[in-house]
Amino acid sequence: MSNLLNETHNPALTSWLASANVQNADFPIQNLPFSIFKRRNSDEQFRGGVAIGDQVIDLTAVSKMRMFDGVVADALLLCSQTSLNEFMAQTSAVWSALRAMLSKALSAGSELESELRHCLVPQSDVVYDLPCRIGDYTDFYTSIHHATTVGKFFRPDNPLLPNYKWVPIGYHGRSSSIGVSGQEFRRPKGQTKAPDADAPSVGPCKRLDYEMEVGIYIGGGNEMGDSIDLDNTDEHIFGMCLFNDWSARDIQGWEYQPLGPFLAKNFASTVSPWIVTNEALAPFRMSWSRDARDPQPLEYLSSERNSELGAYDVQLEVFLETPKMRDAGQPAAKLTNSSFRHSYWTTAQMVAHHTVNGCNLVAGDFFGSGTQSGPNAEEAGSLLELTGAGKNKLDLGNGESRGFVEDGDAIVMRGFCEKDGVKRIGFGECYSLVLPTK
Repeated sequence: MSNLLNETHNPALTSWLASANVQNADFPIQNLPFSIFKRRNSDEQFRGGVAIGDQVIDLTAVSKMRMFDGVVADALLLCSQTSLNEFMAQTSAVWSALRAMLSKALSAGSELESELRHCLVPQSDVVYDLPCRIGDYTDFYTSIHHATTVGKFFRPDNPLLPNYKWVPIGYHGRSSSIGVSGQEFRRPKGQTKAPDADAPSVGPCKRLDYEMEVGIYIGGGNEMGDSIDLDNTDEHIFGMCLFNDWSARDIQGWEYQPLGPFLAKNFASTVSPWIVTNEALAPFRMSWSRDARDPQPLEYLSSERNSELGAYDVQLEVFLETPKMRDAGQPAAKLTNSSFRHSYWTTAQMVAHHTVNGCNLVAGDFFGSGTQSGPNAEEAGSLLELTGAGKNKLDLGNGESRGFVEDGDAIVMRGFCEKDGVKRIGFGECYSLVLPTK
């Protein structure tokens, strides 16, 4: 762990910006996540920003002040573009250099305070775009608890297929329908078939569901034909976000065999606007292990480093907001919470497996972790699991209940990392609203 930590992780660090020092704030100086933003209702160009307290530091404005040179100056120019792809394509040393400069410049006592105050924009005044152009999106299936529970619904006689414990299972998703937090989308329609029907029919999905996931952004990629070694994946993982991979369960049940997800998954997915860097997450990495009774990973998926540092303890929460709650000014109802540490496969194993055949990743490629369900029933990461496929509706505490997501409902996901002796950092919020089918 010591080789992953540096001065930016010091829990005693404070900022000259008071809102960054508030207890349990998402964006203290130890975090410094990246986004693409502009001021609301402006004709400004989208550009790179970093969260600090309740503000965004405008990296284009910082670049124009010409206070830095060398690698940092070059990095600021790359972050002044409308997407972060070119910055993400740099080495981890470049990412770290810019983050270290921002940490020093934003720290209490910095000589640059007066200049940088002019580069701050309140988060309440901005809108976000996707932080990068997502060229390709792969959704993995890394929670064995989710895979087993869902498998019982679709394959009662064989819930967990034998390859699951050997292969980090994934499928190619649709990047064009990934939207940033605040996304509104129409309920999908497609083919479904009732168990007692002679033929399928086409109509609006009746079993719309969320999936609580972690999103992983790839930085620098690899040449086609080359593989990324398990112990070198930190050079290729830029950071993480919250990810809601929406699913139409009734469409999925009819179409998923023999080739897997298609229309049930490609209509909408939502990411939180901030990328929490892999470096910022270093204090929350932890050991990863596999049940000794299970098959142990093959050699290319196994290393001492992966066992020591492969897991991330990211706390994940999901809330549901109905139109009634919204109109009454009531808070959203909490549905579940779990942790990314329960993942059966690590992020490093995802990257190593994705490239073992020579597949070339590029900056901005995106991985979904798969629904993150914990070992206990209340830690399930989808309504499919929480309600027993809709049979046991959840009481929302205001006279309403839900088996699946209804029109007008919003799903809110939040995530954070905390442990003793380390400054808590957060992921912000991932919000999306369901509209009726067109």
